[in-house]
Amino acid sequence: MATHYLVTPFPLITNQSLKPSSIFRSTPSAKSAPLSLPNIKKKSSFLCSPIAPTMLNSGLLQKGTHGSSQSRQLSTRSAQTDSGSTSSLTQNVFGVLHLIVSLGLFVATDKFLKQAFVAAAIKFPSALFGMFCIFSVLIILDSTVPSAATAVMNFFEPAFMFIQRWLPLFYVPSLVVLPLSVRDIPAASGIKIGLIVVGGWLATLCVAGFTAIAVRKAVKTTLIDAEPMGKPSPFSTIEVWTWTVILATSFVSALFYPTLLGTSARTCLPFLLSSTVLGYIVGTGLPSSVKKVFHPIICCALSSVLTAFAFGYFSKLGLDPVLGYYLTNVSNNPGAGDILMGFLGSVILSFSFSMFKQRKLVKRHAAEIFTSVIISTIFSLYSTALVGRLLQLEPSLTVSILPRCITVALALSIVSLFDGANPSLTAAVVVVTGLVGANFVQATLDKLRFSDPIARGIATASSAHGLGTAALSAKEPEALPFCAIAYALNGIFGSLLCSIPIVRQSLIAIIG
Repeated sequence: MATHYLVTPFPLITNQSLKPSSIFRSTPSAKSAPLSLPNIKKKSSFLCSPIAPTMLNSGLLQKGTHGSSQSRQLSTRSAQTDSGSTSSLTQNVFGVLHLIVSLGLFVATDKFLKQAFVAAAIKFPSALFGMFCIFSVLIILDSTVPSAATAVMNFFEPAFMFIQRWLPLFYVPSLVVLPLSVRDIPAASGIKIGLIVVGGWLATLCVAGFTAIAVRKAVKTTLIDAEPMGKPSPFSTIEVWTWTVILATSFVSALFYPTLLGTSARTCLPFLLSSTVLGYIVGTGLPSSVKKVFHPIICCALSSVLTAFAFGYFSKLGLDPVLGYYLTNVSNNPGAGDILMGFLGSVILSFSFSMFKQRKLVKRHAAEIFTSVIISTIFSLYSTALVGRLLQLEPSLTVSILPRCITVALALSIVSLFDGANPSLTAAVVVVTGLVGANFVQATLDKLRFSDPIARGIATASSAHGLGTAALSAKEPEALPFCAIAYALNGIFGSLLCSIPIVRQSLIAIIG
């Protein structure tokens, strides 16, 4: 009987353990001799054997199983990727909502307290009262239910970090509108104010620093590590492009439709705010050597003024009206500066959280901190009043620059207690004092041989408030906690002091 062979297009499956001599047999009878065939025929006859279909099916099954396994793995990875993307998106949305709610509570609390204090005719910084209330609640919770205090801190952490990240922006409006603020001030008076600002900064720094060193030597407390302070996230490229698009779009729209949003101030608000934000972002990205002489706040203010000048030029309005749109001081027709300065009350409320974080440090070094802050604050207020009189500076101008070493948020509250003060000049002088400190504080401390972190931190914050604090802590993180504490306490004590009628009367008497 003839032997038949099957030729197949499928790849052949081989197995080293199988012997072709025992498998490739003819089918007719046992007497037939083993076939000696060419290689191709042997392989083809193998497919005709009883074991071939089983092995072929087994191989194909293994291939199919392996393919199915890979498919399942790819599906699993794809599902995990989709799940991760969804989870990340959900977290981002939740984070934004968390920030809006926590920051909204800060702003709402500040506005409520302002309205309540105005209605009750109370001459005391409302935000400062709110800060004391929040700090007291945290202390009580920490002593009774520590987990509740931690929960409150965690809930408001996004708002606190937002304020820390954008803090210098809230000081900028006073610098942007400085050309309008100093227009009516004689050049001679401007020079006198400049001398008081620079000389007063140096004198206050020396008083605070030497006081801290003297008390340190007296009490001999050992320096302990402070609680770690969180750092705000860096600015991203997406933020830069987003603000750039807003700037370009709103600028062009305002040129063609000057009252698109109802009023000129509201229509100019988007591009003026964008220019301020972009100026700050660019300023923070400058090299350290450049920032020593060109502080991010200066870059920020310059960006805003140049944008206002460009809009005034193309719209034929001029610079002054556009700067007037930047800071209107009208609640129902706000400008970009009004939006930024609206956060100053929230800045004061946030002091309660920074003080609570460093409560152990405050308790341990209370003698050095409180003594230095109290003495330097009293010296700053009364020396400014005295030197202003000696230089024959106009009384209204001297009153306006009294809180030169106190942060803007509280300095504006302090001058509101005096009649005839110029709040715009106050804010500008405070910012300039901070810029002087930010540029020269570290070199001056080295010249004075202040090596102790406590003395360096307190001296910096007491003389140059937040801007000096940011400049020093960037290079000396060990001084940051003392800067933050003194920065807050300096403004708090100055506000409390000026809230006392007899103190205000004594300052006015010295000013003449």
